[in-house]
Amino acid sequence: MHLFRPATIIAVILLIGGAALLGVRHSAMQASLFLLGGALGVALLHASFGFAGAFRRLLAEGRGAGLRAQMVMLAVAVVLFLPVLAEGSFWGQPVRGFVFPVGLSLLLGAFLFGVGMQIGGGCASGTLYTAAGGQGARMWLTLASFVAGATLAAYGAEHWEDWPSLPPLSLPGMIGTLPAIGVSLVVFALVWFGSIWLERRRQGSVEVLSWRGGDFLRGPWPLLWGAVALALLNFATLLLAGRPWAITAAFPLWGSRLVELLGWDVPAFWLYWEDPTRTEALLRPLLADRTTVMDLGLMAGAFGAAALAGHRADWRWPRPQEALASLFGGILLGIGAVMAFGCNISAYFSGIASGSLHGWAWIGPALLGNWVGLKIRPLFSLDRGNNEMKLTEMRGAM
Repeated sequence: MHLFRPATIIAVILLIGGAALLGVRHSAMQASLFLLGGALGVALLHASFGFAGAFRRLLAEGRGAGLRAQMVMLAVAVVLFLPVLAEGSFWGQPVRGFVFPVGLSLLLGAFLFGVGMQIGGGCASGTLYTAAGGQGARMWLTLASFVAGATLAAYGAEHWEDWPSLPPLSLPGMIGTLPAIGVSLVVFALVWFGSIWLERRRQGSVEVLSWRGGDFLRGPWPLLWGAVALALLNFATLLLAGRPWAITAAFPLWGSRLVELLGWDVPAFWLYWEDPTRTEALLRPLLADRTTVMDLGLMAGAFGAAALAGHRADWRWPRPQEALASLFGGILLGIGAVMAFGCNISAYFSGIASGSLHGWAWIGPALLGNWVGLKIRPLFSLDRGNNEMKLTEMRGAM
C-alpha cells in the first residue's frame, strides 16, 4: 500500500518534524502555518489544480472547466473573506486583506507573469507543487529562475516602483461589503456561463465539473474539491496569519539572502527592502518568515500527496529547449510577480478575495500574457515536451 511506501514515511517525518522544529525554535503559529502549507500542497497536487494549464486550455482549446473551478474558488473565498475583513479582526486576531495600487508596474508585471506561466511551465503554486511532487526536473530549474527573476526585480525596484498608479482601492470600501459580495458573485456567474458558451461553440460539448469520483487520501480529486479546499485553506490562512495566502513574497527574500551570503551586494540598501513592511522580513531569521514557512510546507505536502498517489518521480534532465524555456520563463515569472504585488495566488486569488481592485485588474494583462506565451511556446518545442510528460505521468499512475 502507498501508505507504507518509504516516500510516504519520509513525507510524514518532514511534516511532523518540521512543525515540531518550528514550534520549538520559533512559535506555535509558525508550526501551524507550516502544516497549513502542507494541506495546501496536498490539495493542489491531488486536484492537479493549476492556473497555467487552465488558462492554456481556455485560450488554445476553448475548454473552460479549469476557469469555472477558479470561479467556484473565488466565490467561496469572497463570501468568507469580506465580512471578516470588514470587522477587521476575528476572535481578537487583527486581519487585513491584500489591497494594492493599480498602476503601470502591476499591469506590466501581470503581463510578464502571464508570458512566463506558459513558457516556464507553471504559475507560482504550480511550480512549487509539481517540483516537490517529482513531476519533472524541469520545474526545479523554473523555480530557481523564478527566485532569480524576483531578486532581480527587487534589485531594480528604483526603476519601476515610482511608476504612475491609482491609490489602493477596494470594492467594499467603495460600495459596501454586501454589495461588493453581490457584484463579485454576479461577475463570477457571468464568467462561468460565458466559458460554457465559448466551450460549446468551439468544441460542441462542455466538460462537466463533478463532485464525485475522488479518493480523499490517495487522489485524484475532482477539480471542485480542489477549488473549495483552496478557498477554505486560504481563509484559514487569513485567520491564523492575519493576512491571506501568499507565495512569491518569499522568493526575493530567498534570493537576497543568497546575494548577501555570497558577498555580491548588501540588499538592505536596495530600495525594495527599505519599505518598512519588508525590512523586518530581511532582518529576522528566514524561518520566522510566514510565507517561507508556508511555501516549504506546501512542498512537503505535495511530496507526501505524490507518494500517497503512487506517482513515480521523473528526474530526467530537460531537453535543451525546455531548459532554456525554464530559465527564460522563470525569470519572467519572478520579475512579473514582484512588479505586480504577487502572482496568481496573492494578486489574483487573494486580491479578489480581499475585494481589491488590483486583483481584478491583474487578470486582464495576465491572460494577454498567457496568450503571447502560447504563441512563443513552439519556439522551445514545449508541446512535444508536454506530450512526453503526460505519457510519463500516465505510466507512473499504472
